[in-house]
Amino acid sequence: MIRSTMHPSRFGSGPAGLILMWRMALGVLLLTLALGQAVPLRAQEAPGRDRLEAFLSVTGFDKALELIALSAGDAPLMLGRDVSEFGGDWSRSVAEIFDTELMHDMAISILARALEDDLLTHAVDFYASDLGQRLVAVENAAHLSDDAEAARADGEEIIADLVRTGAPRLIILQRMGPAIDPQNTSVRAVEEIQVRFLLSASAAGVLPMELDEPALRSLMADQRGELRQRMRQSGLIHAAHVYQSFSDDDLEAYVAALEHPKMQRVYELMNGIQYEIMANRFEVLARRMADLHPGEEL
Repeated sequence: MIRSTMHPSRFGSGPAGLILMWRMALGVLLLTLALGQAVPLRAQEAPGRDRLEAFLSVTGFDKALELIALSAGDAPLMLGRDVSEFGGDWSRSVAEIFDTELMHDMAISILARALEDDLLTHAVDFYASDLGQRLVAVENAAHLSDDAEAARADGEEIIADLVRTGAPRLIILQRMGPAIDPQNTSVRAVEEIQVRFLLSASAAGVLPMELDEPALRSLMADQRGELRQRMRQSGLIHAAHVYQSFSDDDLEAYVAALEHPKMQRVYELMNGIQYEIMANRFEVLARRMADLHPGEEL
């Protein structure tokens, strides 16, 4: 299982350090989820359920939804608490709240209202190709990796070598970040997810203090530039590691496909779905945490 390898000492002490650390862990997860998902904003002719299910499967987005639950492991840390403080029922509660089938149905529901048929067809045509399926395969395998530190070290070594040799592959990898987040919304999405979680935790009494939303948003705004830079760097390192078996030509074809206007609209929607599902589930988690205590089970 993928777990956060971040430690508070890397981000400074106090609430600001905790917030930045959790935002970074969440941001890296969002970027990881975005790699390999493909599809609109206004529905004209919505696809049927069968086509939507096929779309989730061929793009690998169904597997990516399963990763959203991983971020819940760092939720107590964001509150300055340890997971042990929430008792032995913590794991079962997280599994219920971040139930894969539930999140899958949430995604289908949103897609049914927002996904245009021609955009679905465009995305599926690419991801059903030989290159697309090879990409999905390595992305799914990367999701299952349980050694994040080793993967990051490998990616850093690859990037260092590309910089040293001046390889054109570096430019291709650098284009991938903006291609999967065409509206540059990932940082703001992390902020909104965290605000909704913290305010819900505060309202539920999980936090020993009442949060001031304007002050919280101001703190996050102060950290926005640093977070954006860290997320950009982590996304590049992640891509270097995951796609190392692909040729430059393959990666160029992939990035070109991601930069197509239709695929850009596809990613706007998919990113939005991820963010909304994650924010929704974290709000529910915050309320549930108020009922979890050591030695007690629901």
